[in-house]
Amino acid sequence: MISIIIVILITLGTLFILLAAIGMVRMPDTYLRISVTTKAATLGVGLLLISSAIYFNDLSTTSRALVIILFVLLTAPVSAHLIGRASYFMGVKLWDKSVMDDLRGKYQKKTHVLKSKIDNTPGDNVVHDRPDNENKKED
Repeated sequence: MISIIIVILITLGTLFILLAAIGMVRMPDTYLRISVTTKAATLGVGLLLISSAIYFNDLSTTSRALVIILFVLLTAPVSAHLIGRASYFMGVKLWDKSVMDDLRGKYQKKTHVLKSKIDNTPGDNVVHDRPDNENKKED
């Protein structure tokens, strides 16, 4: 019975890591790639570590696996956020079909200040080569 659980966990973990790899190839921009890899790879690695803890059935192996899972769960979202934020501030373009850009006009490139309200200082904001009303639907 335990071997069946281990096989299921390893298969699911491998499947999630495969989906993360496919997502890296298929997603159109940096921000979506970060999202896919962070979620799918974290879940896949977690499932593989849980299956190894069950397989070895040892306190030291289980504690190490749980610590690694905790470390991955704490660091993966933070690192993905920082990579995405740095990419945005450097001017990496969004996907053409992106619906919303929440930070548009809020980051001043010269002073590196991020404001909660839109700042219309000319030439100071990060430009992503997208007109303001590109995503507005015409009636």
